[in-house]
Amino acid sequence: MLGSVPGWPAVLADGAVLLRPYKRNDARAWSSVRIANQRWLAPWESAPPGPWAEMNSTRAYGYVYQDMKRAARRGESMPFAVCYEEELVGHLNLGNIVRRAFSSAYAGYWVDSRVAGRGVIPTALALAVDHAFGAGGLHRIEVNIRPENVPSRRVVEKLGFREEAYHQRYMHIDGGWRDHLGYALTSEEVSAEGGLLARWRRVRA
Repeated sequence: MLGSVPGWPAVLADGAVLLRPYKRNDARAWSSVRIANQRWLAPWESAPPGPWAEMNSTRAYGYVYQDMKRAARRGESMPFAVCYEEELVGHLNLGNIVRRAFSSAYAGYWVDSRVAGRGVIPTALALAVDHAFGAGGLHRIEVNIRPENVPSRRVVEKLGFREEAYHQRYMHIDGGWRDHLGYALTSEEVSAEGGLLARWRRVRA
């Protein structure tokens, strides 16, 4: 049963930022945002080969939605639609979840360029990390980012993730094997501050 997975499903919110499970009827909004942001997103994503519009069509969303749903049911991921002022503007996933002695996950995210710079993704990531360390029962969250992806690096650096590794030829993206910087955070690093969202609020203030 879906409800037997620790921390899933979940709805998380802070102000105008809302994280929720995807719905079948998100197809049009998801496709519209993805297609409008091809230049903004394509250089950083490990996407399957094919025309961007086709890979991000409403039809493609059906396959993406089913994959996300299956992975969430198996407890392998927590895929969130990121909404801002009630509109779907991005995605955040806690994936590759491993429990027991490791209790870790990898975070990945993207956001509509039209709302970039408004604190949407830092807030979303802080919400997701606090949830992962609480109801999700995890201990460590990792984020791997291409060195050239300055906006994405700023997200984790603002939140206080540690840069702890340089992964050479880590992932095949945009036609080649790309290096990545590894960032991480453990529950002990934020528990004394009341959580990552509380830390982020202090940084913004």
